[in-house]
Amino acid sequence: MPRLCSAFKEDSVKRSVISVLSCVLMFSAGSAKAIAPLDFPVVPPSIDAASFVLMDYASGDVLAAGNPDDRRNPASLTKLMTGYVIDRALDHKKITMDDVVTVPQEAWVAGNKSLEGSSLMFLKPGDRVSVRDLIRGIIITSGNDACVAMADYVAGSQDSFVGMMNQYVTSLGLTNTHFETVHGLDAPGQYTTSYDLAKLSRAIIGGEPEEYRMYAEKSLTYDNITQQNRNGLLWDKNLQVDGLKTGHTESAGFNIIASATQGDRRLIAVVMGGKSSKGREEQARKLLTWGFREYTSKQIFKAGQTVSDEHVWFGAAPQVKVGSLSDVFISVPQADADKLKAQYVLTNPQIDAPLKKGQELGNINIVDNGKVIKTVPLVALEDVAEGGIISRAIDYVKLKI
Repeated sequence: MPRLCSAFKEDSVKRSVISVLSCVLMFSAGSAKAIAPLDFPVVPPSIDAASFVLMDYASGDVLAAGNPDDRRNPASLTKLMTGYVIDRALDHKKITMDDVVTVPQEAWVAGNKSLEGSSLMFLKPGDRVSVRDLIRGIIITSGNDACVAMADYVAGSQDSFVGMMNQYVTSLGLTNTHFETVHGLDAPGQYTTSYDLAKLSRAIIGGEPEEYRMYAEKSLTYDNITQQNRNGLLWDKNLQVDGLKTGHTESAGFNIIASATQGDRRLIAVVMGGKSSKGREEQARKLLTWGFREYTSKQIFKAGQTVSDEHVWFGAAPQVKVGSLSDVFISVPQADADKLKAQYVLTNPQIDAPLKKGQELGNINIVDNGKVIKTVPLVALEDVAEGGIISRAIDYVKLKI
């Protein structure tokens, strides 16, 4: 039956099979899984690229997309996963930023013909370089030699490192991605999609602040050679772009991932198969500008916020608080921001103890004009133990009356 928000209590013990709560949302900004793309009458810009995605960072919602699941050659966008694996090694204290790496022979362009003509940090065998500077070489100069040096240092070999990359592909849920190299040079069987790269970028931005700040650095000097970051949008005067990466091979075309902020909002634009270096930047700029103008991000519930107090049968406590254990955000057109409603639906109207915190009890639906546009799990926010023999017997009698 329709009910008011959690502050209001139900008079009757018995309920209908589906309990629904509708309340106008009056919350502000954060993070949850995507239902994408959102079905709103907002026309995205025309994008001249083989594949593209515009994602809201806070919600993970896709605001615009073209061929988002088409498998394409990632080129140097591969280095996002290279950096992600290195971050995990740092997290697990296998390495530190201040470790000094001795550059191996295979990271030298003269000793590794596959690196000829590609982007390099210009390392030489025997050079001793800190992990921090090698990461900067991967991110800022797109150094394939730096990727080889770090792969050997972290995993013992490039093949072992690629295996780790693909393990994280699985753990991050990148269902259309597979890597064969540590640097992104063309290789059979290597592919990804614009949607998977947006998800990976979101994980990187939310993961390691120190590394992510490197994506905004505009140049790197190593061995008296200064190279500029190839992401030209870092110099854009109208957008606050602070990452992520570009990539290009003949088979991939011109790729770019750009993330920008506006106030407390952040968007991620992925463009694959662009026509030129300037062209990929222009397409990403169009997506970011359109997204900030047309959409807003709205926080529906905070993590741990009580949506309702539900009656519990056979429990040590008479009620359980229900809600979401994660912040719940949604991205909506500016004009629809104040029209949303939230409903929760219990899977079973009778909630029996024992209950564990995080146990799913139903769904929270976000509704716009009667249409469900996003669904997140409704869970118990606390444990409820089973009650004693007497209290359980009393509840049993109540249910039989």
